[in-house]
Amino acid sequence: MTIIVCVDDNNGMLFHNRRQSRDSVLYKHIIEMTKGKKLFMNDYSAKLFSDEQKEHIIVQSDFLEIASENDYCFVENTELSNYQNNIQEIVLYRWNRVYPADTYFQFPLDKNKWKLQKTTDIKGNSHDVITEEVYTNE
Repeated sequence: MTIIVCVDDNNGMLFHNRRQSRDSVLYKHIIEMTKGKKLFMNDYSAKLFSDEQKEHIIVQSDFLEIASENDYCFVENTELSNYQNNIQEIVLYRWNRVYPADTYFQFPLDKNKWKLQKTTDIKGNSHDVITEEVYTNE
């Protein structure tokens, strides 16, 4: 599976169980990137997407358990450690800012196992630059 995660410069994801930030342009980008594929997430994350975009989304509390190899999973508040062996690709979106955080992306991006394939900057709505980093499992 491919996981999609948004982080700040310190790999922060959440603060007091709330996402650090959001950007409507980024969510449109994610829908376009995953077009024709299954995009899984939980109810917490699904609230970020419009009703039209939700037609493309599968909302399940156990989404990481049911997603297959070719599926995408948008992860905000779900622990990934039990699923490390199922992940072939990681797409990180960096806010290029530091926000308060108490939950961090702690997935081991070991350079012997994971390779940065590409980096792309996206002009967001509330963020001038959101950096997309795509890592693949070697």
